[in-house]
Amino acid sequence: DLCTGFVGPSLLLPLYAGVIQCRSLGAKVEAYGDDGKPVTDEVGELVIAEPMPSMPVFFWNDGNGDRYRESYFDMYPGVWRHGDWIKIRPDGGCVIYGRSDSTLNRGGVRMGTADFYRVVEAFPEIADSLVIDTGRLGEEGRLLLYVQPAEDVELTDELVGRLRRELRSALSPRHVPDEIHQVPGIPRTLSGKKLEVPVRKILQGTPVDRAANRDSLANPEVLKHFTRS
Repeated sequence: DLCTGFVGPSLLLPLYAGVIQCRSLGAKVEAYGDDGKPVTDEVGELVIAEPMPSMPVFFWNDGNGDRYRESYFDMYPGVWRHGDWIKIRPDGGCVIYGRSDSTLNRGGVRMGTADFYRVVEAFPEIADSLVIDTGRLGEEGRLLLYVQPAEDVELTDELVGRLRRELRSALSPRHVPDEIHQVPGIPRTLSGKKLEVPVRKILQGTPVDRAANRDSLANPEVLKHFTRS
């Protein structure tokens, strides 16, 4: 999006395992807590609190700027929210924890969705899947699993039980879904990427047409199956 890096290395600073040494020049990177204020040595939303040289100022085919503002300025007006978790240490070092919109954060244990899909989609009965953690920073949500069964397969109680047991064994008890739903398809972009972030926004109350651009989807007709219950 910005053709640059927010954080990076420095030959002048100590190097620690798992820590990026510092914030980049020209990038006012902060970690924002729930109150929208900077925090130190705590995990928060990665934001750019002031303009930086390579920021885009608009999206193509977004004449009134709605999509641009909703993508980056919906949570903190005037402050760029990038959609990642970051912790800024007292010494200025940075730790990135992954996407704040799609990372699974269960009881403080963070996991990428790819690890989840490896378990679920190893089942021959499952053609595709989508997992959504509806929680926010500091607020536990529900873990929802949507599965598209293979051809001529139905999501039975027996299959649900096996999915739950395998996720408990392969991942952790905290990563057993609160709900498992059958859907006719998993929404994907034209390039094949699963729509984790837009579906999460829909489940948190964002109208479908604001959460996802239907023109960029390979199968927009399946979005109606992902709604708040």
